[in-house]
Amino acid sequence: MPGRGLGKLCPGLVHFVAMSSLRSALALAAVAAVLPSSARAQVRHGRDAALEQLKQMTVAEGLEVTLFACEPMVRNPANIDIDARGRVWSTEGANYRLWQKWGKLEPNGDRIVILEDSNGDGTAEVQKIFYQGHDVNTALGICVLGPTVIVSCSPNILVFEDRNGDDRADGPPRKLFTGIKGVDHDHGVHAFVFGPDGKLYFNFGNEGQQLLDAAGQPVKDTAGHLVRGDRKPYQQGMVFRCNPDGSQVETLAWNFRNNFETAVDSFGTLWQSDNDDDGNKGVRINYVMEKGNYGYRSEVTGGGWGDRRSNIEAEIPLRHWHLNDPGVVPNLLQTGAGSPTGLCVYEGSLLPAVFQGQMIHCDAGPRVVRAYPVEKSCAGYQARIVDVLTSTSDWFRPSDVAVGPDGALYVSDWNDAGVGGHYMADQKLESLTGRIYRVAPKGHVARPATPRVDTTAGAVAALQSPNLATRYLGWQALQKFGTAAEPELKKLWEGGAPRLRARALHSLARLPGQASTYLHAATRDTDPDLRITGLRIARMLGLADAQLLSRLASDADPQVRREVALALRDHPSPEAGAIWTTLAGQYDARDRWYLEALGIAAEGRWDAWLPIYLRANPTALQNPAGRDIIWRSRSKQTPGLLLAILKDPKTPETEKPRYFRAFDFQSGPEKDAALVELLTAAAK
Repeated sequence: MPGRGLGKLCPGLVHFVAMSSLRSALALAAVAAVLPSSARAQVRHGRDAALEQLKQMTVAEGLEVTLFACEPMVRNPANIDIDARGRVWSTEGANYRLWQKWGKLEPNGDRIVILEDSNGDGTAEVQKIFYQGHDVNTALGICVLGPTVIVSCSPNILVFEDRNGDDRADGPPRKLFTGIKGVDHDHGVHAFVFGPDGKLYFNFGNEGQQLLDAAGQPVKDTAGHLVRGDRKPYQQGMVFRCNPDGSQVETLAWNFRNNFETAVDSFGTLWQSDNDDDGNKGVRINYVMEKGNYGYRSEVTGGGWGDRRSNIEAEIPLRHWHLNDPGVVPNLLQTGAGSPTGLCVYEGSLLPAVFQGQMIHCDAGPRVVRAYPVEKSCAGYQARIVDVLTSTSDWFRPSDVAVGPDGALYVSDWNDAGVGGHYMADQKLESLTGRIYRVAPKGHVARPATPRVDTTAGAVAALQSPNLATRYLGWQALQKFGTAAEPELKKLWEGGAPRLRARALHSLARLPGQASTYLHAATRDTDPDLRITGLRIARMLGLADAQLLSRLASDADPQVRREVALALRDHPSPEAGAIWTTLAGQYDARDRWYLEALGIAAEGRWDAWLPIYLRANPTALQNPAGRDIIWRSRSKQTPGLLLAILKDPKTPETEKPRYFRAFDFQSGPEKDAALVELLTAAAK
């Protein structure tokens, strides 16, 4: 399944690291022979077997898990989305990887199915095949936006339409993007998600490599770079944002291994999981800092984490992400061994408070669905793990998680004893299994309903839904209502919970002539998350001027100041260097998130900005904060400053490898001269 090397974690299954080199059915049979007998048994197929397996599940306190759908209604569900009517849409993976090459299990191609609970009993009674074809074989992403359905399946991003509402694709899909590598590979392109700003967010793993437009031409992003992994400047897995029509592509972050799915919350903050190289216990959860390098490969050489380098991390799970290198954004959380898959942000109120506003994530390797309650920590975050759903069954392999309009959680289960690594234990079409589970408070009754967005009140109500497809309908309707929607939106802005206020702000700031009014209020709000949201919107609308950034550069909240730093990157104002110096002067030598935000801001302008900082902070060479900023800097002046730190007798020997490593990120004659002087001094 799309779990990226999951074979490493299957109980009783051989560790077939070289699975990709197998090229015969005989070799597959040999692997299958070592599976436990339960994995080969066909009695695990069907509703009775699914209900029996349900008994092996443990769910968080106050919740219950029920079976929403199973085979033959759904087979090998790879990715799911929930539409505004509460129906589950699933891409399927009967033709998964090796089976595409060696004789497809489904000769007509994989399916996109719609599963509907028509009577509100929490169980799907109706299955419809929306589309079937080889162009969606094991599609790793689906996003339902009204009559539009976006399907991610390398090499293409496909857009289907159902304008007549018959739950069948109107015709062949059109391409939004193409040319993405990683065809028939778990590290290709993943799901799109609708953001609170009306934008689309998506990502691809390190096999994706490039992005072409619908006509097959290379995409140049808003920074002026071609989107391709040639280290100029991007490499490995990447995160993107674009308009719904595919225009204005922004490359938001890069250098992940296989960032499986991006989730964005109502404030516009991005979250993501990433898988390590198999067997290194380095699976991670990331807060995605805009324009951040996330360290899977060396920024300097493009080399792997095992390559020798100065100041190499002692532990492999940390070494894996080059965390000691200047210019690498830290990880939010490392979860050990695993095979992470789908991710969402739960912004409903139906589930217990511990899950509200938090990431909920599937890890198919250890057979678990988890939440990661996040707390702010300086300019970044810290998180812990709370299990939502676990199972003792070897066959439970959660592939994705999504939120229904009522706030219930839906979990898709690939349901196989062997997952990832090109392999699955079920190798016959008639025995393929697949499950969709529903997680909700005990006794909660589903009441499917189509949202009414033909009034401004209805559209604002839809905007408040925990379900993204419903929010999309509300957003679209509000855009059409224009200024007529302001009274209802204003009520939400003035009286809603913070996340709902943020959603209202995104719409209010885009009303004709109203941006300044609402952004002025937002960037002065008592809630720092709203100040951040206001600044992010101002940036998108081209309204983040030097006056705004200068004011927020002295904000009491370090996360607001982090966002100011990110806003300074490529900012044209001649005052940008002074604003950056104000931010840098508040760095306390304990906050790596803040330091990396400063580095992202100064990219390409270190030669101009570092001298301003040093003039304002004449003792920078002698204090930890100043030394950190020098360590992170990339200016012509930096090598000489690093040399001074290394020659300082007060510099502890234990810290010197850190500064030696910083030399690797410098270039030019200044670096050469500093190294010659260092070697000369060492030879005396």
